[in-house]
Amino acid sequence: MRLTIKGIEEGKPIPAQFAFAVPDPEQHMRLSDNRNPEVRWLDAPQGTQSFVLLVTDPDVPGVADDVNQEGKTLPADLPRVDFYHWVLVDIPVEVNLIEEGEMADGVVPKGKTPGQTAKGISGINGYTGFLAGDPDMAGVYGGYDGPCPPWNDEIVHRYTFSVFALDILTLGLSGEFTGEQVREAMAGHVLAESSITGTYTLNPDLR
Repeated sequence: MRLTIKGIEEGKPIPAQFAFAVPDPEQHMRLSDNRNPEVRWLDAPQGTQSFVLLVTDPDVPGVADDVNQEGKTLPADLPRVDFYHWVLVDIPVEVNLIEEGEMADGVVPKGKTPGQTAKGISGINGYTGFLAGDPDMAGVYGGYDGPCPPWNDEIVHRYTFSVFALDILTLGLSGEFTGEQVREAMAGHVLAESSITGTYTLNPDLR
């Protein structure tokens, strides 16, 4: 199965328009265009009945106490966990294209509602938990929201866009389901997988 993400190349920096935030010399970062990129996949194997799309950052600090704190840095050897930026399941077998900006076009404070879309069912992304303590931003974040790694992190973060071809029509998930729940539900049903990994950082010393 072949996957293309328009504007994103393997191992290369992700363009700013696809990010949640961009660097700012005065306040470290500011909100960006937050548009989902165009995603296209071809040559799904015979027997495919649906698709899943996940975007995962495996480099998020497991402990967030020092994230974006003045005078502190997040060392490279800090334990890391997965953070999902896009969770979309039950994509119909006839769909092979999600257009740029179709699932996200700008930062929406307090998030976007997960659930049924024209291209599948959206779960929630990691901002739901990460922004839970922010009175201006806390909410349920469905669909796509782009990169916003800590500006004081010593490592460049990786973002893996993955499309999975499944041998079932539905994963049976609804409500505020997560990327972790999707991985559990599709275990044993993946016929093919294709991924592209881009990078992003808000740390001016790493750009």
